[in-house]
Amino acid sequence: MRVVVMGVTGCGKTTVGMRLADAVKAEFKDADDLHTADAVAQMAAGVALTDDDRWPWLARVGEWLAEGEDRVIACSALRRVYRDCIRDIAGEDVVFVHLAAPQSVLEPRVRARSKKDGHFAGAGLLDSQYATLEPLEDDEVGGTVRIENYDPAGAALVARSIAESAGR
Repeated sequence: MRVVVMGVTGCGKTTVGMRLADAVKAEFKDADDLHTADAVAQMAAGVALTDDDRWPWLARVGEWLAEGEDRVIACSALRRVYRDCIRDIAGEDVVFVHLAAPQSVLEPRVRARSKKDGHFAGAGLLDSQYATLEPLEDDEVGGTVRIENYDPAGAALVARSIAESAGR
């Protein structure tokens, strides 16, 4: 099983991804850890990454997934072409679980996280991420979890159901 838990900043990718990985006995990684220091500094300054900034990072995400059998990664994967890049490297069997919520639900969460933890992806990135976001298309393997309807444990259960029904 290779799963990408995707969505905009603050949707719970890391929390849900870690819970999912634990539940299915998979290795977990946060794709934020695969960003260069320059990319992190750019995002911390509130400047969205360009596609040219993202391609090497997306390649690292795909490579990490391809290196193992049971892996879960938290990665924004906002556009179809980004997901295609990951699939081209990691394989067509990659399952995408989109954690979705209205921007109004996530803004307070992101502001609180940035203030509390100093997370580099602040609320200023939400506008550009929502503008960039392309939800999963019908021919993509995976599904969507409306996170405003679940706590993290419930969202992870739905994510597991999506991943397992996608053909483990």
